Amino acid sequence: MPLHIFFAKKGTDVIAFRRSPLVLLTALALFAAAASAQSRAPGEPRMKVILDTDVGDDVDDAFAIDLALASPEFEILGISSAWGDTAMRARMLDRMLCETGRTEIAVRAGIPTGATAAFTQLPWARAGAARNLREDAVTFLLQQITAHPDEITLIALGPLTNIGAAIDRDPATFRRLKRVVLMGGSIYRGYDKKGSAAVQPAEPEYNIARDPRSAQKLMRSGVPVFMLPLDSTQIRFDEARRSELATVSTPMTDALQILIAEWSHATRQANPTLFDAVAVAYAIDAQTCAMTPVHIEVDDVGLTRPTPGVANAQACLLPKEDAFFNLLMPRLLHQRLIGNGACLAR
Repeated sequence: MPLHIFFAKKGTDVIAFRRSPLVLLTALALFAAAASAQSRAPGEPRMKVILDTDVGDDVDDAFAIDLALASPEFEILGISSAWGDTAMRARMLDRMLCETGRTEIAVRAGIPTGATAAFTQLPWARAGAARNLREDAVTFLLQQITAHPDEITLIALGPLTNIGAAIDRDPATFRRLKRVVLMGGSIYRGYDKKGSAAVQPAEPEYNIARDPRSAQKLMRSGVPVFMLPLDSTQIRFDEARRSELATVSTPMTDALQILIAEWSHATRQANPTLFDAVAVAYAIDAQTCAMTPVHIEVDDVGLTRPTPGVANAQACLLPKEDAFFNLLMPRLLHQRLIGNGACLAR
């Protein structure tokens, strides 16, 4: 069948499809469903959110950020970089926002640390325009909480160093967060093993194990914590969905294709696991991951142990893959976010 490019229009959005007429009709149907699903009731306020992310190592952070950018339920106050080379991670965030036309969103560099994982998407990040560092992520977070007490959802997608520092600096202000949605922990299920269908026992999960002390502070902070641990977030972005992502071309989807390729080249893996995107999906729609009250103790190596006691967190213990992809895919495929600025280094 010959390859064609089709254009469809919704409002001011022009949509390019690089496939057959059958794919075009399917995509248009999905677009209508997505537009209906994303609509908010008139006058309904948007959710104020800040994302804290170690974007650039595993590629799930990029999916999570893009899902947030494509979701009208969110008023994103800012995105901060966490762990490792936080200045370069902030540069990567700047490029993501530039290419999608979301430069009104603040970007702040978090506390730099020693690197403990490969920055697999460094070529794409480094190609972005150089940035001027602004005030640090911890100061920004506390300022925003002060300006919007009891209104902000903090979505934590990386090691919790910035968050631990904010608690140390001003625990009373930190407690005025509405909630923390956390991708982290391993309660009953550890990392899946390649080639094995058996559920692996709980183990230290990466985000918690990098900075267990900060995780301990969060659990004792008094802020409502909603955990998306390994138990519910090991959802693969398989080849069929990668092919589906390739049916449209926007700055966001094109960048995701490149970032997946860079990650795959560095890790010798084909299909990413979308840990962080599951947490963002839950923040958008609680129906994507059912929560259970738990009392969690974080030990010094990063194990998140369920123990007797009054619940200090809510945790999603089972994945809901269909609900997750039903939210994720239409938003990635049907967003039309396009920037107008020069996003690359000269």
